[in-house]
Amino acid sequence: MKRIFVTRAWPGRALERLTQAGYEVEVWPEFIAPAKGILMEKLKDASAVITTVEDPLDAEVIRAAGPFLRIIAQAAVGYDNIDIEVARARGLRVSNTPGVLTDATADLAFALLAAVARRVVAGMDYVRDAKWTAWHPALLLGPELYGATVGVVGFGRIGQAFAKRCRGFDMKVLYSDSAPKPPEVAQGAEYRPVNDLFAEADFLSLHTPLTPETHHLVNRERLALMKPNAVLVNTARGRVVDTEALVEALKAERLGGVGLDVTDPEPLPASHPLLSLPNVIVTPHIGSAGQTTRERMAAMAVANSLAVLAGTEPPNAVV
Repeated sequence: MKRIFVTRAWPGRALERLTQAGYEVEVWPEFIAPAKGILMEKLKDASAVITTVEDPLDAEVIRAAGPFLRIIAQAAVGYDNIDIEVARARGLRVSNTPGVLTDATADLAFALLAAVARRVVAGMDYVRDAKWTAWHPALLLGPELYGATVGVVGFGRIGQAFAKRCRGFDMKVLYSDSAPKPPEVAQGAEYRPVNDLFAEADFLSLHTPLTPETHHLVNRERLALMKPNAVLVNTARGRVVDTEALVEALKAERLGGVGLDVTDPEPLPASHPLLSLPNVIVTPHIGSAGQTTRERMAAMAVANSLAVLAGTEPPNAVV
């Protein structure tokens, strides 16, 4: 069976390579992800599927896939939406797209940090609401970035790229990870145990994958450790943060502000209490939304798919 199902339309021309290679390609045409039942139906006669983080490749979906399926090519770095053990048991390959979105995501993380600190969205709202009648020395004050201490939770590719941007503002960089990094990787960043990091940082940015260990890593206890004017940024995964605890801390003014590109739940309903708070900025999971980055993500997923279907090793194998 020479059929490939793609769960989203991607920018650029990478998907054309699949057709040129002789495959029948079906691209899901809707903006919303295909429902679980539809995904199960589409995988009955597919040789490969190109997926995103929103696609539920759980045990039920993978076990229901037809006998022709050989690879799940995830167009993302994270793959917590895929049941890796069930995929392995079925003999499926799983791939991802590491490295390609490092700089785009680090850019957005720093943009959120700066926007929350300097109250950019609040300022825009102030102007739109016709409140701008005069300049005042106490108007829309926020914390300074220059010389502040930033904590980076998860010091992989994206965390290191984010730290590089912070160093450009002469910020003191601290980090936590599974173990201290060698000096040539840390580049002057100082290691801290995670609880110490929460307590010391003026700004805290999350760059850790979602695992059982990092689920609700940001909880009531750790939020209580943070400085009352600290800013939290999350471009990792929504479930790394206990949303209910976060709302409580913000309402109690135990936190200075929050910038989120990922949420729990996701998408975040417009009626969610987070969105009613003045010191919160939420973007719709656009960390990798650079035009070139998205085109390269699609190209990598296509290359992984074609490699497996040709009987060779995918360039970016997870399994």
